[in-house]
Amino acid sequence: MTAGTSDAASKVARHPALTRLAKVGFASRGVLYLLMGVLALGIAFGSTSQKADKSGALHVVAATPFGAVLLWVMAIGLTALTIWQLADAIAGGRGVKDRVESVVRAVVYALIVVSILGLLLAGKDAASTDAQSEDATAAILDLPAGQLLVLLAAAGLAVLGVVWLVDGWREKFMEDMYVSSPRMRRPVTVLGKGGYIARGIIAIIAAVFVGKAALDYDPDEAVGIDGALRALTDAPAGRWLLAAVALGLILFAGYCAAEARWHRT
Repeated sequence: MTAGTSDAASKVARHPALTRLAKVGFASRGVLYLLMGVLALGIAFGSTSQKADKSGALHVVAATPFGAVLLWVMAIGLTALTIWQLADAIAGGRGVKDRVESVVRAVVYALIVVSILGLLLAGKDAASTDAQSEDATAAILDLPAGQLLVLLAAAGLAVLGVVWLVDGWREKFMEDMYVSSPRMRRPVTVLGKGGYIARGIIAIIAAVFVGKAALDYDPDEAVGIDGALRALTDAPAGRWLLAAVALGLILFAGYCAAEARWHRT
């Protein structure tokens, strides 16, 4: 990567308009995680059958008064967040792990924007993460050495889950936060810690199912966020375990709100 490319990316990442809109993106992500947590609680206590993933959250937003306006705001904010993450990854000054995480986040945000635009412009239902996982697994299994590639993807997802667990426990996420109020630093840390641990658990469960899909050569066994959450109900005291993870997602929503205020930009 040339110095000129790095400098240009750094200027983009630090452009005042982009950083302001990226903060809207952080807040939008918080809305999605809040709704996912609420939906997961509903599953835990049998009060909803709706998907407890980003697609389910988007449908909840769309059904509210001024839902279309809210979705447009979220699409703009998440688009800005996508551009900011990519520019930040290219700009340099950070390690390889951080750059890879920025690119992965950018891809995830871009997919959410595509789902939002599909809802707004074509009335197309947002695909659930379970369906996306099944489709991706089926497509990869059809490739040469597809079974091995899916196993590698499962391993990568498991590693991501472990990284989130470790980063959450060690509070490494606070390295990107500049909390100006000393009184708020501890509450923000608690929000992020609970959120990262919950996300890590979900990623590891999803990795297990993707790995099983590879071993059984059956893409229908792959799951996304909703499937991973529902799988918790099969464990001992599963309803309460799911409720605990759901609360972790709600905590992460609070952390996203803090990111909109104090994240490094």
